[in-house]
Amino acid sequence: MTTAIYPGSFDPITNGHIDVLNRAARLFDKVIIAVLTNPSKKGFLDYETKLNLIRESVKDISNVEVDSFNGLIVEYAKKKNAQVLVRGLRAVTDFEYEMQMAQMNKNLSPEMETLFLVSNTENTFLSSSIVKEVSMLGGDISKLVPESVNNYFNNLNREI
Repeated sequence: MTTAIYPGSFDPITNGHIDVLNRAARLFDKVIIAVLTNPSKKGFLDYETKLNLIRESVKDISNVEVDSFNGLIVEYAKKKNAQVLVRGLRAVTDFEYEMQMAQMNKNLSPEMETLFLVSNTENTFLSSSIVKEVSMLGGDISKLVPESVNNYFNNLNREI
């Protein structure tokens, strides 16, 4: 059984993330969305909300599991018996950073492979940061995020 880890902060998860996840889920027996928990970094969404939104967004993908980790991703991957790290690329600028991370992970754990999946063209501009900003300024994000995330942000904006 081949297990892949799709790590990230997912703050919030977007349709770009879901696209990469769906494609990875077709390639591997099991894909674990591993949400980075870093106590020194304050994300927009609190930890439980983020995990709940991700779980709701991926509930129909049978071979996907949602989990969290802190520390080195290669150590987490070893604990989960994963062989592959999945990373999405939107633009050339992503590649340089992701390549450095993949090489460092390979240095730390030679048996670990990194698979880059290039974003579909409709998602190349999409980032969690843009989604948050557009939503907080009153813009429509319904075509950019899963329904549960859109609903969460709509309710949040009503409270403000």
